[in-house]
Amino acid sequence: MKTIHIGIIGAGRIGKIHADNLLRIPGAKISAIGDLFAGDELRAWAASRGIPVVTNNSIEILESPDIDAVLICSSTDTHVPFIKQAAANGKHIFCEKPVSLSVDQTLEALAAVKAAGVSLQIGFNRRFDHNFRRVREIVSEGRIGEPHLIKITSRDPNPPHPEYIKGSGGLFMDMAIHDFDIARYLSGSEVVEVFAQGAVLVDPAIGEQGDIDTAVTMLRFENGALGVIDNSRQAVYGYDQRVEVFGSGGSVTADNDYPSTTVVSGPEGVTRDKPLYFFLERYTEAYMNEAKQFIESLQNGTPVPVSGHDGLQAELIALAAKRSLEQGRPVKLAELTAGTSVG
Repeated sequence: MKTIHIGIIGAGRIGKIHADNLLRIPGAKISAIGDLFAGDELRAWAASRGIPVVTNNSIEILESPDIDAVLICSSTDTHVPFIKQAAANGKHIFCEKPVSLSVDQTLEALAAVKAAGVSLQIGFNRRFDHNFRRVREIVSEGRIGEPHLIKITSRDPNPPHPEYIKGSGGLFMDMAIHDFDIARYLSGSEVVEVFAQGAVLVDPAIGEQGDIDTAVTMLRFENGALGVIDNSRQAVYGYDQRVEVFGSGGSVTADNDYPSTTVVSGPEGVTRDKPLYFFLERYTEAYMNEAKQFIESLQNGTPVPVSGHDGLQAELIALAAKRSLEQGRPVKLAELTAGTSVG
């Protein structure tokens, strides 16, 4: 089995999740981790996991001849420069979503990857969730006929700190982008038009940052199907993640995951556990599966399961949703790609 030597750029929460998962994958070896604010705490954490190199200068990782692939888990504004440098140095790349907040910048990154002939996988972990993957299998097998309606509910248990909103890209680019990708994945079709409505109903401070915390987004797909996504930054009962695909021959749904399937019935009513609390609990297995498939694709020389094209399309939907909200009208994705190599 070919060993893939890996460097991780960005040692925040998601970088450490990926690191711990990679340590469990045969043939994956973490050779270095880089973070601008790396200090004694990160060095101790890395030492406890046998990661030999910790650096404040991530360029060292990108230029190291001993590293085959990099995971880019740093802030969004660093993604494109790091992707370009990684590609120029012949490194395969895993990048957290989104690639950027700009169509032009994302296209530059994808062009650099293509020119270098390296792989780029985007971190849409929900594709690797056991529930959503099974829904996709059933749809692709034709068991519900032609898809007509795709309904997605995606609600966080608590809103982020308003300061986080500043650099996040907003609800559509930061949160709902996962749902936009899942809508494409489940429908098997591209989105051609978006109409979004939004409000500030959870935290006025989010509105003060120029964002919304509650949204409904309607999608029109190339194959004629329609989609509806509802998002909220706060569901007081836990992490609410449900989907339904309704078609000409039936429907398929996926419910939330729960700590147990126990249901208690009594004179006061019928109760069960709340959904798993947040993405770390709900998507633990999905994060592991996406890392495993990234490594296996590099070992086998096969295409990565979530491409740069997938990243670009989800970003386009998010940008169209933002424009729709601002202008109060449906927005065709073709408007965003006019004059580019995508259009």
